[in-house]
Amino acid sequence: MKKLRGVCLGAGYFSRFQYEAWQRIPEVEIVALANRSVDKARETAARHGIPRAYAWNDLATMLDTEKPDFVDIITPPETHLEAVRLAAARGIAIICQKPLAPTWDECVAVVEAARRTGVRFMVHENFRWQPWYREMRRLLDAGVLGELFSIGVRMRMGDGWQEDAYLARQPFFRTYPRLFVYETGVHFLDTFRYLGGEIAAVYARLQKRNAAIRGEDAGQIVCGFATGATAILDASRYNEADTTDTRYTFGLVRLDGSKGHLELDLEGNLTLKLLGQPAGRHEYPHTHEGFAGDCVYAIQRHFVDRMLDGAPFENTGEDYLASTALMEACYRSHTSGQVVTVRPGKP
Repeated sequence: MKKLRGVCLGAGYFSRFQYEAWQRIPEVEIVALANRSVDKARETAARHGIPRAYAWNDLATMLDTEKPDFVDIITPPETHLEAVRLAAARGIAIICQKPLAPTWDECVAVVEAARRTGVRFMVHENFRWQPWYREMRRLLDAGVLGELFSIGVRMRMGDGWQEDAYLARQPFFRTYPRLFVYETGVHFLDTFRYLGGEIAAVYARLQKRNAAIRGEDAGQIVCGFATGATAILDASRYNEADTTDTRYTFGLVRLDGSKGHLELDLEGNLTLKLLGQPAGRHEYPHTHEGFAGDCVYAIQRHFVDRMLDGAPFENTGEDYLASTALMEACYRSHTSGQVVTVRPGKP
């Protein structure tokens, strides 16, 4: 069996899910990692059985020494452009966490750096890989709901009301000038595109509920699809949901179509009701292993399969620029108080 040699960049909170998922993919061997704190890099390497750890300043040396087939970038957005340029210049395939970069121009530069050298590049945008969204897409493709009319999401995380909000897990959230849409809302914008196609216009109202943080932590976003369908995101990281694990499904979801509707609850259960018929549980596989239905494993499994068979990635850099453009449009809409028309792939 062919094994792909990988190296990882980053040892922060979320990296644990990616390291754990790589360990469950037999075709992959993670041979080294680098981090801005070399001590944390060594601790993470020891925890996950990774042979070697490097300091961030030795990133080029690591790539030259290890000669990996791919690099997994799990570091903060402001580090991505440098890492992508170093890997791309060496012909190394890349999977990169979102957000791609702090600004639109840098996001374009990240994608262009990979495109210009011809290396394979995929964005780690894992929400669309949650099992309930994959099942929704399957049912839509099978025509079970008929024509898609609307998507509604209500998200209440309850992890951002405290005076020390986010410090224990992701302290950098507190200082982001743009928080909710930039970090969380874009997940749903990308998932809306996955389920309903391209979005032609957005209207957003954003709020800051916790005065201890810098950016917004709640908002309402209305998306108009090119098909005429609508998606509505009503979200808050301040108020709470009635569940023990808000990070499983991240919210309640309802899809309405010409033949009926489908609902997702906070435990991952799907209920299908066709017009004129009683509602019933729609059975499908989902798991509490890993993160949010094991979506990290699912997207990394896709990356490896496509690396081995040479087929295109689903989450390309060019495609993710369309989701990033929607995020930028939400901020413009909030600032102007107006509906913003979205140009494909433009901010």
